[in-house]
Amino acid sequence: MKIISRFLPVLLALGALAYAQDRPTVTAQANTVYVGADGKYEANPDTAVIQFNVSAQEDNSRAAFDRASKAAEQIRQILRDNGIEPQAAQIGAFSIEPVYDYKPAKRKLVAYQVNSAVTLKLKDFTKVAPIVQQLSTADITGDQSLSYTLEDMDAAKNKAVEDAYRHARASAETVARAGGRALGELSYASVDTFENPRISPMMQPMVKAMGAAPAPTEQFTPQTVTVTAHVNVMFTLK
Repeated sequence: MKIISRFLPVLLALGALAYAQDRPTVTAQANTVYVGADGKYEANPDTAVIQFNVSAQEDNSRAAFDRASKAAEQIRQILRDNGIEPQAAQIGAFSIEPVYDYKPAKRKLVAYQVNSAVTLKLKDFTKVAPIVQQLSTADITGDQSLSYTLEDMDAAKNKAVEDAYRHARASAETVARAGGRALGELSYASVDTFENPRISPMMQPMVKAMGAAPAPTEQFTPQTVTVTAHVNVMFTLK
């Protein structure tokens, strides 16, 4: 006796993008039931990511470099004041570029600009608001953004797989009962996991702090990270 139940592949849509995952082809066997199911797990992010640029422009490269260095030292001091070692911040890019005036017939060198991109990852979310506010108040950074992410992704994927398996087994048991049979041992399984993209950054306006006014992120809860899984399983029938 053959009892076969097939679930259609799931199309995951994330924003304007859609992903389709091919499901494995399994040859139906006698006295088995084959089902597929989806599961998900919503995890709280474990890491806050603060990103910003340090930029300085002066008439010559030495002056631009010195101004950028002074701004960097202010940033290091802000980190120290919040109990964070400056080494925790990572430089993602650094450049010194000439600035030209193209209005004349022949381009004219008018300045030099120093740019560096900095990323700071924090596990302690209580430090996010004061650092964001102090960086904005000091007016030494540009393009400041804050995002939250989940670095311990494996544990969340395992939870999603467990949820998908529970759904798949429940469906298999329903099919077995409907056919007057009992569910036996698991004989085959395949797993696909998906994670939603990194949470979009929340841009922070570069404004002066007014007294004890709360930071833009204060009292808000970071968005959860959703991990989904699809499980295909085959059970024997008793």
